[in-house]
Amino acid sequence: MPSSPEVTAGRPGGRAVDALREIRLERGAAANAEGSCLIAFGATKVLCAVSVEDGVPGWKKGRGEGWLTAEYAMLPRATHTRTSRERGQVGGRTQEIQRLIGRSVRAMLDDFRWGEFTLKVDCDVLQADGGTRTAAITGAAVAVCDAFDWMVRSGRIAASPVKRRVAAVSVGVVGGTPVLDLEYAEDVRADVDANVVMSSEGRFVEVQGTGEQGTFARAELDRLLDLAASGIARLERAQRDALGLA
Repeated sequence: MPSSPEVTAGRPGGRAVDALREIRLERGAAANAEGSCLIAFGATKVLCAVSVEDGVPGWKKGRGEGWLTAEYAMLPRATHTRTSRERGQVGGRTQEIQRLIGRSVRAMLDDFRWGEFTLKVDCDVLQADGGTRTAAITGAAVAVCDAFDWMVRSGRIAASPVKRRVAAVSVGVVGGTPVLDLEYAEDVRADVDANVVMSSEGRFVEVQGTGEQGTFARAELDRLLDLAASGIARLERAQRDALGLA
């Protein structure tokens, strides 16, 4: 019997409207980093690596506090055609994404009282098929947990300051149907596109939503948030499994 359009919504591979792509998390993928995670959302692959450095930005010096920040880049052949490297000043889209990643991973903490160390999270897109920023956030959270654990093992801090994890997923309205975790073929024709970041405590960190082809109703937004919450709950379980947590 053919699948109901309400189930597949014409999605690539016949994926259900509330289904994630295959999620894979590989810890320790960058051997030289203090924490790292190679994450895949279907064909989208992002390498997240955390470096721990002595010292903090000038505006933080003398407070006894640390800092956590992020950078994002897309490799030239992450896409179907070559994208030029961003040299010198990064573009507006890149700045917006790396600030989002930074805000998201800082939400894992209640304060920065771990001494004057800076954690830099590098998120490099190896292959892009939609959802690169959400994959980066989800993988970065795992890498940050491992980096702080490394700091504890190396005697730099007494205990990890991580209080919660964060994860993110895209949602959208495609062909009039709300769907979860858009791949590129869906993203480019979405009527509504949104990215949702939530904590492992079930609270929202950030919601970014745009009516790409017009406006959308409150009921559609509520449905998208419900889809995102259900997907992020599954991503949170995948993070727990990757980190070996009960």
